[in-house]
Amino acid sequence: MTDLLSLLSLPAVLRGLVAMVVCGIFLPVAGVAIVALNIYPLRFTIMHTALLGLAVGGWLGAPPVAVAMVLCAATGAGLGALAPCPRSAAAAMGFLMPVVIAVAFLVLAATGVHATDAFALLWGSVLVASWGEVGVLTAVGAGMLGLACAGRRQLALYLLDPELAWTSGVETRRLGALLLTILAVAMAASVRLTGALLVDAVTILPALTARAMATSLTSMTLLAMVAGLTGNLLGFALALVLDIPPGPILVITAGGLTLAAHLVRTPIRRRHP
Repeated sequence: MTDLLSLLSLPAVLRGLVAMVVCGIFLPVAGVAIVALNIYPLRFTIMHTALLGLAVGGWLGAPPVAVAMVLCAATGAGLGALAPCPRSAAAAMGFLMPVVIAVAFLVLAATGVHATDAFALLWGSVLVASWGEVGVLTAVGAGMLGLACAGRRQLALYLLDPELAWTSGVETRRLGALLLTILAVAMAASVRLTGALLVDAVTILPALTARAMATSLTSMTLLAMVAGLTGNLLGFALALVLDIPPGPILVITAGGLTLAAHLVRTPIRRRHP
């Protein structure tokens, strides 16, 4: 415990801890929407777009993460415009993934931007996060959570069944485009902190953990936030104590929580069919 506290006194480790808390609280909210709508390919589409943004940012001398966020927001809005609802956007995502990554490699080859630099940003690391990056993610996450709370009823109906939401008078096309844009921006804002490896650990896995125990969208969202925060703090502490890279142990910890939730759920369902 003494060694752990002494490590937390280091500025980089303290920033990493705060980043893990922020990611654990806010990013599982995005995971809930992704799981509910079954739009898992969105993560890969956004990560590919983020790589293009990092390459363009390095070429133009602009902040790479800011460029990535702008391109990812445009991608989310474009997907929303192309598809009636996010569930029907799989074809558009399948088209964008190879095209965007091809353009990214062309930019890297044509401009002389070092691919290793771009990929280093894409993989991310919580231990190299700046307070500014943590602040941006906090603002994006708080905004996402605020919008979810403000439109809770419409969003709950939409996540349950977009067609039912449309027949109930919800502007599903506009809501779907807004939702995809917000999800894209949230994942792009986290790329510097979590990277491609951790994005599932802080979005999808907490949502899957919560789905095993939740009885409503509200409870699923709250449980996902608890699972995300618990997994992040436990994994980060283990990484510090064991002196191993945080990425893999955070994924394993989040995966362990997900597996435990499903193992606990199975006996309960057997007793109460």
